[in-house]
Amino acid sequence: MEGLRDGRENQFEESIETERVIGLVMKAIEDDVRQMAKAFVSRRDDELLGSGEFDLRERVLKAGSHILEAAINDRKKGGAKAAAPLVPNAANARDSSAGVPKRS
Repeated sequence: MEGLRDGRENQFEESIETERVIGLVMKAIEDDVRQMAKAFVSRRDDELLGSGEFDLRERVLKAGSHILEAAINDRKKGGAKAAAPLVPNAANARDSSAGVPKRS
């Protein structure tokens, strides 16, 4: 019975979080959607495909980038939680033989 209760609580929390993220996404793309609608209204039927189609695709990609930006900013909430992994020093890298004359 305990597992069933935990499952319902998780579903409820996920549902609340989903609605919060939907609100965040809608806010992030509201202007993009408005611009897409204006673009459709301003075009004749014969202009919807071709250049109109490519214009729409560009606008959808822009909206997608706004969604990603909003999601990343939302998840940051205080910066990194762990130190960045160490990267080997470039000075210790092997030298390239490109451009060096070979010994005979």
